[in-house]
Amino acid sequence: MIIREGKSWVYAIFAVVVLSSALGNLSQTGLNAMLVTVCEEFGISTGVGQWLTTVYMFVLGAVVPLSSYLMGRFRLKDLTLASIGIFIIGAFMAACAQGFIVLLAGRIVQAIAAGMLLPLLQTIAMTRFPDGRKATAMGISGVAMGFAPNIGPTIGGAMVDTLGWRSFFVLLVALSLALFAFCLFFIKRHDDASYPSGLDLFSFVLSTVGFGGILVGCSEASSFPLTNPLVWGPILVGAAALVWFVKRQRALEQPLIDMGIFKSKTYTAGFIAQGLLCASFMGITLLVPLYIEGLRGGTPLEAGMVLLPGTVAALIVNPLAGYLTDKIGARPVGLVFGCFLAVGAVSMVFCDQATPLWVVCVMQGVRSVGVSGLIGPLTSWSLSELKGKSVGDGSSFGIAARQTCASVGTALMVLCVEGSLFAGITAFHAAFAASAVFAVLTLALIAKSVR
Repeated sequence: MIIREGKSWVYAIFAVVVLSSALGNLSQTGLNAMLVTVCEEFGISTGVGQWLTTVYMFVLGAVVPLSSYLMGRFRLKDLTLASIGIFIIGAFMAACAQGFIVLLAGRIVQAIAAGMLLPLLQTIAMTRFPDGRKATAMGISGVAMGFAPNIGPTIGGAMVDTLGWRSFFVLLVALSLALFAFCLFFIKRHDDASYPSGLDLFSFVLSTVGFGGILVGCSEASSFPLTNPLVWGPILVGAAALVWFVKRQRALEQPLIDMGIFKSKTYTAGFIAQGLLCASFMGITLLVPLYIEGLRGGTPLEAGMVLLPGTVAALIVNPLAGYLTDKIGARPVGLVFGCFLAVGAVSMVFCDQATPLWVVCVMQGVRSVGVSGLIGPLTSWSLSELKGKSVGDGSSFGIAARQTCASVGTALMVLCVEGSLFAGITAFHAAFAASAVFAVLTLALIAKSVR
């Protein structure tokens, strides 16, 4: 039976995009638990292997600003099918990779698809659902934005220990094929391309150089001192490109991203809060496996299991937080889950080699509940004042910026662990402390701005 219109059509296409986006985020973090094994198989250092994660964030951040344009030019079903198809190609390349370069190329292709899907997900939640249901829809989308990144290392760790790291990408191919087939055969195509506009290629180049330069510079900070031109050079170029990008958008009649979104104080505050949140938690999915496997001599499966309890709890918290936001507002929900985030992050600063794994599980679980309880409410609250095309612009630019913030946070944590400033357990204390600072700042901003 073909799903043709009405609520059923919205729910069906939303479900496909949620699950497809979840696979994209699963791929982004799932490799973290397999990184040591992959580096050993290909004979590369951890610093080089980190590019499998870094390039994913870079490409995703580069593609995301295009999504607002793509949503205006193409039908929703067509764009969804294209994104899933691209992801299948990338996952297949990774599964078959016989060398590091091919695996890296597969990650790039996967990230292109993920960059197309994430803004699409948020835009559907904020434009296709009625008032009073938007935060609930965004909470459900938290399965993709919060639960999937957290469960990724657990699944990756379990699969690399039992079936090998390639099986992870085989699983992604199989699940993506099922979603592609369902969307192709059971969901009707609607003519819903509503915002025709020209594509300013130079703006796209500027956004790519801007977000990418900052990301590359931060990534190199784990291998070189901060005074090295390979570190500060890309960051400086990236920052200059972003300033140019913003000025150009304000001058264009048909900008790639309408910077008028920042006239909304709600969007601006939510934009900053989500950036701090991503800086705090995304690097943890890489740091915890390094802590378990590198410092404590544990296995990838143990690293994944440490992340599992909080991840399972987050599966419930994501939609619950969205539902509560619709019922009682964003402020009380944000304060409660912001406290979970801060308490969990600060407590992990005190982890050492002797800390029982179950204690680490509890700490990470508290943090995960906080993260999952904030993603949906903060996103829906920040976009709540935007209308029409501005929703897509706000979603796209916000995701690109959050990926950059995540890369900055991840690079800072890796710098603490891999750099020369700290050694042993002190390095991990410093890395966890960096995450805790971002978490506390997130809570402080929520307390100050969210109403």
